[in-house]
Amino acid sequence: MFSVFGENYYIDLDKIEDYVSYSGDSGDTQIHLVKYESVKAMVDTILTEVSEVDENLGMKNNEVTIPFKIAFNTLLIKKIINKI
Repeated sequence: MFSVFGENYYIDLDKIEDYVSYSGDSGDTQIHLVKYESVKAMVDTILTEVSEVDENLGMKNNEVTIPFKIAFNTLLIKKIINKI
């Protein structure tokens, strides 16, 4: 669980598994490597953000980096991170 913009979020590991896996030609479940590496990089970006977030400004805050904004919004839309 982590707090961003005054809200608490968690990373849904089951959703990551569903998002990056697919059934191959033989029926075996495989991992889509591009999706896996993309999600891994976005989660890493969110968890290692070092700039201070002003909770009072919320989403209008210009202090967070562009990679953080892209990663956070993408993971939020794909429901990989969710509000508690």
